[in-house]
Amino acid sequence: MTMNDSDVREILRRATDDLVAPAGLLGAVRRGGRRRVVRRRAVLAAVCVAVVALPVAGGVRLAGNAGETQVAAPLFDEPTRGDLAADEGYLRQVRTTWDRHLKQIGEPTSGPPHVVWAGTTPAGPAAYVADGTLRPTTVGFVEPTADGPRVGTLTQVGDSGTDGLEQATLLGPQRDVLLVLDFGQAVEFSPELRFLPDGKVERTFTPVAFRDGAAVLSVPPQRTKLTVALAKTPVERRNALHISNTSLVLFPDGKDRPAAPLFRHTLPGTEQVWGSDPAAEDVSAPTEAIADYIDPVGAHTHNGSPRLSVYGVTPDGRRLLVESIQYDDHPSCVIALLAGKNSPFEAVASMTTDWLAPLPVRLRLPDDQGIVVAAEGSALSYRIGDGQWQDAGRDAALLPASATDVRVTDANGTATSVPVGA
Repeated sequence: MTMNDSDVREILRRATDDLVAPAGLLGAVRRGGRRRVVRRRAVLAAVCVAVVALPVAGGVRLAGNAGETQVAAPLFDEPTRGDLAADEGYLRQVRTTWDRHLKQIGEPTSGPPHVVWAGTTPAGPAAYVADGTLRPTTVGFVEPTADGPRVGTLTQVGDSGTDGLEQATLLGPQRDVLLVLDFGQAVEFSPELRFLPDGKVERTFTPVAFRDGAAVLSVPPQRTKLTVALAKTPVERRNALHISNTSLVLFPDGKDRPAAPLFRHTLPGTEQVWGSDPAAEDVSAPTEAIADYIDPVGAHTHNGSPRLSVYGVTPDGRRLLVESIQYDDHPSCVIALLAGKNSPFEAVASMTTDWLAPLPVRLRLPDDQGIVVAAEGSALSYRIGDGQWQDAGRDAALLPASATDVRVTDANGTATSVPVGA
């Protein structure tokens, strides 16, 4: 599964308040074996359709020659840690692999790099290297493979503080080993993402127990999607930790993923209360209003399911907003939100949906404010009890709370009657 520039820009808009996606962002993210320039601290959390975590600022700056950045402790001033720290044969192999890789990408070094950590894992021996002979300083993991050590993603260190450096990597052919470095801060770990029946996200975090500079964790295989998540304490979006080789999972075939279809509908009477057409302005739910439905620190892609936005007004004059969120291969969650004239949006109803069903969306609003229904490309009508069918327009509608049945007529003229339920 991959994603395109519009996906990335959507996540940047939702997941960061002050970050703008630069041109060519997708290519920069996907270059797993090339250098990544780390310039600022920015954490991307999964929001609506797809997320790819990006590298963030790091490094420790010491005074040096004018115009130069020198990176020291803990990357250089500390001795090598890990249970292979004294294994000169392995350390020599790591340095040789590192030098050969840098030459292959046109960045030859002028001296031996420093191995920050070297240790055994269930996937084989691994290491983390910091190379101060390059400008800017370059860091990265050396991972085990069937053909011997391999250099993973490289990151150029450009700003102050190790906070934000890629601190973890997935190892093994199944990517079922997670190596997490100890940068001196408490870290928590979640192996899986689960969903409640109403589509809310559920994660359980436990503290990471470091030993001799790192922690080695067994995780579910991460070949087709990322279920694991890491964060500094307290667990929240701005404290998310990036796993260096997530692009291998998010972009397995190196191709852009087609953008998910956008279904946006403005119901009659909306503009009088909203003041303008919210669909034309691409209005979306505030992140804090749908926080229960957002994975706070995970990284995800999408399966091409539609992205739905419905704008309307309830009988009592509140603004109505309906949005969908979808992660990886999980079903979409559709959320209804209401906001008074001077009040923020609040999620009031939600459901998981099957977009292939005749009536994918049917959400009953509280306080007898109606029933939201949606079926893209279909004509909608409703009835109350055994009464006459009444036209409700096309694609999406807000029905009276007393409606009992919806008739959906698709583009082929096939009509299906669906009870709306209590």
